[in-house]
Amino acid sequence: MRKIVHVAGARPNYMKVAPLMEALRAVPGVRQVLVDTGQHYDASMAMVFFRDLALPEPDRNLGVGSGSHAVQTAKVMIGFEEVCLDERPDLVVVVGDVNSTLAAALVASKLLIPLAHVEAGLRSFDRTMPEEINRIVTDRLADLLLTPSPDANENLLQEGVGASRIHLVGNIMIDTLFRYLPEARFDRVRNLFPIRKHDYAVLTLHRPSNVDRGETFLSILKAISKIGETMPVVFPVHPRTLNRIAEFGLQPWLDRVLLTEPLGYLDFLSLVVHTRIVLTDSGGVQEETTALGIPCLTLRGNTERPITVTDGTNRLVGTDTGNIVSGFQEAIDGRSSARIPELWDGKTSMRITNVIREFLHV
Repeated sequence: MRKIVHVAGARPNYMKVAPLMEALRAVPGVRQVLVDTGQHYDASMAMVFFRDLALPEPDRNLGVGSGSHAVQTAKVMIGFEEVCLDERPDLVVVVGDVNSTLAAALVASKLLIPLAHVEAGLRSFDRTMPEEINRIVTDRLADLLLTPSPDANENLLQEGVGASRIHLVGNIMIDTLFRYLPEARFDRVRNLFPIRKHDYAVLTLHRPSNVDRGETFLSILKAISKIGETMPVVFPVHPRTLNRIAEFGLQPWLDRVLLTEPLGYLDFLSLVVHTRIVLTDSGGVQEETTALGIPCLTLRGNTERPITVTDGTNRLVGTDTGNIVSGFQEAIDGRSSARIPELWDGKTSMRITNVIREFLHV
C-alpha cells in the first residue's frame, strides 16, 4: 500500500486537490491522506469549498490561521512535520503557490519524502510577489513537476531543472470547472443581486500590493465606480480587503458596487459564467475566464499565467484608473480570437494520476 499526503491551505488549493483525489481513488494499492493547513481559517473562505467540491473531511487540520508570511509558514512546518512523522507517506503532493505549499515542500524535502508539485513552473518574474518566492523554492525541491502549460516547462528548463522531472499535464483547475459547469445556473445568484444575465461585471481583489496601499486601492476603485455607471459591478469581498476599505475610508467609491460576502465555489462560478466581464487580481480567475471565453481584466502589471493573455481572454491593465476604464471599454466593444489552451480539457487529473502511478510503481 502506497500512501499519498495531499496538502491544501487556501481556496484555490481545494479546486486542485478535489479532482486529483477523486482520480486516485480508482487506483488500487493507494491510500490518501488530506491535510488542511487552515491557512484560510474562516468557514466562508474554506469549509464551504470542501462541501461544494465533495471533498472528504480532512484527515488532519493544522489550524494555523492568520499571521505574517514567516509566522504562517513556520506554523505549517511545525504541524506538517508531525503529520509526516506519524503518516510516513510515500509521496507528498502540494498545489499552487501559497505559504502552505512552500512550508509542506520544505518539510517533505528535509524528511527525504518525495514531493510532487501540481501547477509547477509558473513565473511572474516579479520577486516582490511572495507567491513567486514560494513557486521558485517549491519547484527547486520537487521530484515531480506537474506543469499546466508549455511556458511553465520552458521556465523550468531555463532554470536548469532536468527534463525527466517535468511533466506537462494541463490545468487541473479546469477539471473542476468543467465538472461543475452544469450546476452553475443563473438562478443561484439572480435573487442575491439586482442583475441581468450578461449585463454585469464581477470584481475580485485580495492581493496586498493592491489592497494594502491606499493610493493604489483608490485608483482601482475610481475606475470601478466609473464602470458602475455602465453596468452593475458585483464584488465578493475578501475579509482582509473589507478591513482595508474601512481603514482607508474608501466606502464612498463603492456606491455603485454590489458588495457581498465571499461566495462558495458553485455560487461564485455561477456568477462568473453569466457575467459580461471580470476584473480581478487572482491568477485562478484568469484561468477560469480563459476556459469559459469570458473577457478578463487583470489589475496587475504582470501575470504568472501568460498563456491566458497570449491564447486566452485576459488583458493586463495594471492599477491606473484610466487604463482600467479604457481596457474595460475595449474588452466589451471588441471581438476576441481567444482559444482554450492545449490540455485544458478536464482530464488533467487523470494525466497526473498516470505520472504518480509510474513514479510510485503502483
